[in-house]
Amino acid sequence: MRRSTRHLTVSTLAAAALVAGTALTGAAPAAGALAAPAHRLPAPVPAAAHHRLLGPFPNPSSVADCQAQYQRSCYGPTQLEQAYDEQPLFDRGINGAGRTIVIVDSFGSPTIQHDLDVYSAHYGIPSTNVQVVKWGNVPVFDPTDDDMTGWAEETTIDVDMAHAMAPGAKIVLVETGVSETTGTTGFPEMMGAEDSLIKQGVGDVISQSFGTAENTFPGFDQGDYSSLLNLRYAYKDAQARGVTVLASSGDNGATDAEPDGSTLYPYPVTSWPPSDPLVTGVGGTSVHLDAQGNRLSPDTVWDDPAPNDHGATGGGKSKVFPRPLFQLGVRNTVGSSRGVPDISMLGDPLTGVWTYNSFGPQDNGWELWGGTSVAAPIFSGVVALADQAAGHRLGNINYALYGLSALQQAGAPDTGLTDVVGGSNSYDGVTGWPVTPGYDLATGVGTVDVAKFVPKLALLG
Repeated sequence: MRRSTRHLTVSTLAAAALVAGTALTGAAPAAGALAAPAHRLPAPVPAAAHHRLLGPFPNPSSVADCQAQYQRSCYGPTQLEQAYDEQPLFDRGINGAGRTIVIVDSFGSPTIQHDLDVYSAHYGIPSTNVQVVKWGNVPVFDPTDDDMTGWAEETTIDVDMAHAMAPGAKIVLVETGVSETTGTTGFPEMMGAEDSLIKQGVGDVISQSFGTAENTFPGFDQGDYSSLLNLRYAYKDAQARGVTVLASSGDNGATDAEPDGSTLYPYPVTSWPPSDPLVTGVGGTSVHLDAQGNRLSPDTVWDDPAPNDHGATGGGKSKVFPRPLFQLGVRNTVGSSRGVPDISMLGDPLTGVWTYNSFGPQDNGWELWGGTSVAAPIFSGVVALADQAAGHRLGNINYALYGLSALQQAGAPDTGLTDVVGGSNSYDGVTGWPVTPGYDLATGVGTVDVAKFVPKLALLG
């Protein structure tokens, strides 16, 4: 089964740092401890599915040409670096050097190194070696297989965005052998792959651009969440070893895809893994820039319902996880549940990003993409910068995020957070959550000014 996205209170830094020391921990389950056989588990799907809006083209268009010809904006790494204010850190040598971003995608892309080299050369940034790790039996890539090409597109997005934001960081791409034609579904393989690297000490931050509605897990309707909870062992090991784990919040606003993958729930639902308290959920914003990457207006929530129907940032209240300690200060918003997302970065396809692919006849050139699967790897680069600035891994950053947000709401200057206000993530007839001052269930604590945010995050980590 392949899921489609349709068109596809802490008041001081010291106190926040103290809270950051309290977290969930746990050990991996024994072999074979999953509560349900693999064929009954929902299949994770790249969050970028069906969010290619333009291309392939022989060359990427300029921002002005995209706006004039296609009524949308399109950005490369230079615009992203300017928009998120990275240059002051680059000038100090903070570019992710010495840190490793782990990216997890089914099948991967057979041309990822070549394509990253082309992407980097076009924009005049140094490329980097992508270390590819194959987990399990990864089949030979078939450029005529829509499932494989969809994941290859996702792979390119993940690698390009992480590299754009942290050009000095090492990238490890983990390819898993998920083949839905043979009845396997993907989550056990993905968690196994992540856990293996975590135990080997590989990776400082893990970026995940996949997810599925909590409701799709076996037993959910009966209140039995074991089939989901027994998959968390990788995140527990990440917590114990100080590895930061990120996940895209989804592209269907306050709802998500039902088990058949072709329809959406007609009521609010939340996706896992972004709903996991051991994971930082990354939502999507609309980002309006000029050709140099300067903001023309403040960021807004990504929400583009019918008639354009280009998706909306995922977010809402978990039905599985209760409110974690780090969300105590936003209990009036989340109630007794874990709220998603935690932070937001560029995700709107109408203010999208260019990538370069060469792995197949339908993916041979420059393509414009959006989705929260853009936002998560963008933020993985930010975390890598903070890891470098701190000189160590930062682990679960949610405590720091909400501590900084509390300080911001109390009037503290230069937290590095930028609030997003106005709109909602309503989508496909499902009423979403309003975007309000401070934390909300569409954009989290807001977005970031990297030059200010990274030192604060490094201090709290």
